[in-house]
Amino acid sequence: MTDPQKRDRPWLMRTYAGHSTASDSNALYRRNLAKGQTGLSVAFDLPTQTGYDSDHVLARGEVGRVGVPVGHVGDMRTLFDGIPLERTNTSMTINATAMWLLALYQVVAEEQGADIATLTGTTQNDIVKEYLSRGTHVFPPGPSVRLITDMIAYTVGNIPKWNPINICSYHLQEAGATPVQEIAYAMCTAISVLDAVRDSGQVPAERMGDVVARISFFVNAGVRFVEEMCKMRAFARLWEKVTLERYGVTDPKQRRFRYGVQVNSLGLTEAQPENNVQRIVLEMLAVTLSKDARARAVQLPAWNEALGLPRPWDQQWSLRIQQVLAYESDLLEYGDIFNGSEVVEAKTAELLAGAEAEIAKVLEMGGVIPAVESGYLKSNLVASHAARRARIESGEDKIIGVNCFDTTEPSPLTADLDTAIMVVDPASEQSVLAALEAWRAERDEAAAQESLAELKLVAATDANLMPATLACARAGVTTGEWAFALREVFGEYRAPTGVGGAPVAVAAEPGGELEQVRAAVAATAEELGAGKLRLLVGKPGLDGHSNGAEQIAVRARDAGFEVVYQGIRLTPEQIVSAAVAEDVHCVGLSILSGAHSELVPDVLKRLRRAGVEDVPVIVGGIIPAADGEALKAAGVAAVFTPKDFGITTIIGRIVDEIRLANKLQPWTPAPTAATN
Repeated sequence: MTDPQKRDRPWLMRTYAGHSTASDSNALYRRNLAKGQTGLSVAFDLPTQTGYDSDHVLARGEVGRVGVPVGHVGDMRTLFDGIPLERTNTSMTINATAMWLLALYQVVAEEQGADIATLTGTTQNDIVKEYLSRGTHVFPPGPSVRLITDMIAYTVGNIPKWNPINICSYHLQEAGATPVQEIAYAMCTAISVLDAVRDSGQVPAERMGDVVARISFFVNAGVRFVEEMCKMRAFARLWEKVTLERYGVTDPKQRRFRYGVQVNSLGLTEAQPENNVQRIVLEMLAVTLSKDARARAVQLPAWNEALGLPRPWDQQWSLRIQQVLAYESDLLEYGDIFNGSEVVEAKTAELLAGAEAEIAKVLEMGGVIPAVESGYLKSNLVASHAARRARIESGEDKIIGVNCFDTTEPSPLTADLDTAIMVVDPASEQSVLAALEAWRAERDEAAAQESLAELKLVAATDANLMPATLACARAGVTTGEWAFALREVFGEYRAPTGVGGAPVAVAAEPGGELEQVRAAVAATAEELGAGKLRLLVGKPGLDGHSNGAEQIAVRARDAGFEVVYQGIRLTPEQIVSAAVAEDVHCVGLSILSGAHSELVPDVLKRLRRAGVEDVPVIVGGIIPAADGEALKAAGVAAVFTPKDFGITTIIGRIVDEIRLANKLQPWTPAPTAATN
């Protein structure tokens, strides 16, 4: 019998959570900790992530939807009320505004009487990947790297147990990255960050080992169990090599590859969502079974995330999955069970070689920042994602319940869809706005403005921005005010979309679906007297998850459409202006944040006000069935959700809606010649 004293300590168990208001999220965190969760993982709403106050025009409909709104130090106090930060390991998924949120966190910890040198946790703070995947970037790459560098230098000196950044390959996989690309592009980001810290002069050369020791990674684990596990072993080997050879870190403990993981949300299906439970379990095993490459922290999505916002019970289920593995199984009683496996060794070596070759290519371009600015990385990700979607559509990649084995018994889990997910009370947004107005009215306005003026002065120099940011936090400055002060100095940035450079993913084979859709597009354009059909793909609001929009844009282009796609973060007014200026035949809106009920009707009203009556509006995203019916009743022509995996089929539906709106007869393909 194994000695229980020899069991390894379990990884940190987290649940990614936050919604509605700081007080609602505080109650949720307390409940989760009471259920045995060993660390907090804070989800912030999109206005907080992108540096807007809740009352900004772009924040409409987004407040408290995908996370908790934190507008100032008062909100942070409420968020952690009764939770001793000195004894809590907190992960904060925040990037462009990471410095600001860490400052708020430090101030609240000080108010609690904590020694900030003892604080443990992580700020995500990988702004580079935001240009490629999630889209919550604010500033251009140069200033963004400066913010990261300043935070790392500050934490190494003042909060030495804090991880000031975790390099995120998670979102690269969701944007289409292959395992090789995921390893390579994340490592290129790490190299860029470490080079910037080393070259800034803020950290003495002899302390670079301390910097390396606090760099963590946040990765994705898909359902291809063996490949994903080998990916993590390759990651660990490559990190050992890079930190030793490039940065001269000789202490093996400082070179240890430290990573947290959320398993793949992209692979969760709306169809037969109960299958997501076994997907989540397999993906968790990929990052826990191999002791030599085991995650330090794990957070699992809930089975119903493809349907909407999970309920507390759904999150509890995901936590219990981790606890059963850690405490009931014998996993933690053994060394690495894969050492000596020829299969694992060969696959690990293959991924490592591919990643090193791609890293060399990026470094030849001058590093990850030039590769972002040129569009090279984004185009590669869009192309990889398009190829993956094409394999699903063709049936080469099998998704149970989606493109095979799709007959099913009625599910008791989704018998009542309205209660199978959590719905954020729309009234909570109004309460947040009222509280924000009261905060501004009650603070010392002169002190707030003085601290903002000082922040802008410091931003125009090479001095570390963290002390000035802390002063803003203490003076009651808001999230939007801090971010807009830096926008004045640094400017804003719109990242390349990658759509134009993406290659054709699906060939228009004779008699195939794409060839038929191309014929329908051409025929419809001719009947309307247009050179080409024009499709506007719009991302209203702050939702930066653009993968779906990009895939629609690429496939529509391949089907013969002229595509107008201006990227993310647009107001309904900007989308309607573009639709009118470009004289488009259809407007397609993509929203995954839950803000569709606010933003889509606004676009419809503005189109009607502009006299546009014959342009159908279609919507795609994570949209509950009841909301989809309400959107159709408001005038939306069609609603697409994750269950609609056939992109070419969707493009064909768009053509149908254009014909219907223009009172054309349904298009039928020309008969093909009979064959014997």
